[in-house]
Amino acid sequence: MELNLETNLQPRCVMVAQLVLVQSVQVRILAGLPLRIFRNMNDRKRETLGSRLGFIMLAAGCAIGLGNVWRFPFVTGKYGGAYFVLLYLGFLVLLGFPIMIMELSIGRAARTGMYGALRDLPAKHPSRWRIPGGIVFSGNLILMMMYTTVTGWMLAYFFGFLSGDLASAAIANREVDYFAGFLASPLRMSCCMAIVVAAGSLICGVGLRNGVERITKVMMVWLLFLLAGLAVYSATLPGAAAGLSFYLFPDWSRFAANGMLGTVSAAMSQAFFTLSLGIGSIAIFGSYIGRERSLPQESCLIIATDTAVALLAGVLVFSACFSYDIEVASGPGLILISMTSVFNHMPYGQLVGTFFFLFMFIAAFTTVVAVFENLIAFMIDEWHWARPKAALVNFVAVGLLSLPCVLGYNLWSNIHPLGGNSTVLDFEDWLVSSNLLPLGALLLVLFCTLHGGWGWRNFLKEANTGRGVKLPGWFKWYAFTLLPLAIAALFALDIYNRFIR
Repeated sequence: MELNLETNLQPRCVMVAQLVLVQSVQVRILAGLPLRIFRNMNDRKRETLGSRLGFIMLAAGCAIGLGNVWRFPFVTGKYGGAYFVLLYLGFLVLLGFPIMIMELSIGRAARTGMYGALRDLPAKHPSRWRIPGGIVFSGNLILMMMYTTVTGWMLAYFFGFLSGDLASAAIANREVDYFAGFLASPLRMSCCMAIVVAAGSLICGVGLRNGVERITKVMMVWLLFLLAGLAVYSATLPGAAAGLSFYLFPDWSRFAANGMLGTVSAAMSQAFFTLSLGIGSIAIFGSYIGRERSLPQESCLIIATDTAVALLAGVLVFSACFSYDIEVASGPGLILISMTSVFNHMPYGQLVGTFFFLFMFIAAFTTVVAVFENLIAFMIDEWHWARPKAALVNFVAVGLLSLPCVLGYNLWSNIHPLGGNSTVLDFEDWLVSSNLLPLGALLLVLFCTLHGGWGWRNFLKEANTGRGVKLPGWFKWYAFTLLPLAIAALFALDIYNRFIR
C-alpha cells in the first residue's frame, strides 16, 4: 500500500500552525490585561452566600456587637440621654451610610477583601494604596485580640447566671468582687477566650454557606427574639417610664452640662465604632454577593437592623436601671456590675439575667465570626490556602495574640500602656476605635473619590448597579468635601481629648 505522506500530513500541519497562532494571540492579549481581570475570571470559583437574607444577617451581625449592646447604653448615659441619641442617629446617616456603601462597593467590584481591592482596583499605581490598606486591615486582627476576651466575659456571665453563682454573689452584694475575682484569674479568663476563638474558627472552617451563613442566621434570629422579649419585659417594670423619658426625650440642661463638643465627638465616635467601618470587616461580605441589588439599598437595611438593636438595648438597660435606682452613667461596668444587681432584685431575675447574657454573648459572637471570616478569607485569597488550614492557623494565631489582653488584668496588671490605670485592652481598643477605624474610613473615602485611586465614576457605577435606591449625582460634592473633613475632625478631636486637653 502506497502512503501519500504529503497529502496526509498537510492538513495536520495546517491545524497545528493555526493552534499555535491562536494560542500566541491569546497569550499576547492576556499579557496586557491587569491582574484584577484574572481574578474576575475566577469569580465562578469563589464562594458565595446562598441568599440575600444571609448577606443582610451576616453584615448586620458584623455591625451588631458590643458597640450596640454594651458601649451604646453606658455612653448614652454618660452624655445625657436623648440628645446624644439624636446626634448618634444623625452621624449614622451622614458618616456611617456612605462609608458602608464604599466598603461594600470595593468588595463586590474586586471580588476579594479590602487589602486585595486596594491593590487591584486602581488603574494606576496599585501599590500606592496597598501599603496603607494592609496597615488598616491589621485592625481586624487587633480587634479580635481584645474582642474575644470581652466575648469570653459574656460567656462567663451567662454560665454564672445559669448556674446560680451570680445570684449568690448578688445576695451578698458582691457583684464587684465577683467581676474582680474573674479578672484576677488568668486560667478562667484564658479558658473563656479560648472557647470563643475555637468556636469562631470552627464555624468559619466548615464553610461560608454551611458554617458562617447558616450559624449566623440562627444566632441573629435568637438575638432579635431575646432582645425584643427582654426590652418589653423591662419597659413594663415599675419606674421604667422615668428611664424611657431620660432616654427618648431631649433635655437641654443635661446636654449643656456634659459639654456640647464632647457629646458631638462621642456621638461621631460611636457611629464609627458600632458599625466597625474602615478596616474592611464589611467589605469581605460585598465580595460574596451578586449585582442584583444596589448597595445603597443594602446598606440601608444593614444600618436599620444595627440601629434597631442599639435602640432596643437602650430601652432594656435604661428601663431596668431607673426601676432599681442604678446610676446610668457608671461607665463600662453598667452591664457587668450594675445590670447584674438589677436582675438579682427583680422577679425571675436569674432567668432574665441568663437570657440577657445569652443575648450579650450572641451579639458579641456574631461579630467574632464575621471578623474571623475576614481574616480567613484573606489567607484564602492572598495565600491560596484551603479553608480548613486557614481556620486552624487563625485559631492558633488569634488565641496566642489574645493572651496579652487576658494577662493585662492579672499577671501583667502593672503594665499601663496609656498611663494611669489603663490596661492592654484599653490600648488595643484605642488603636482600633480611635485610630484605625477613622483613618481607614478616610482612606476609603479618598480611594473611592480620587482619580489616582479607584475613582468616583467607578465607585458610583458599582454602588448603583442593581435594583433599589441609588446614590444621587449631587452626593459627589459631599463625598469630596464634608465627609473627609468630618472624619479628620473626629480623629483630631480624639487626639486632643486624650493627649492635649
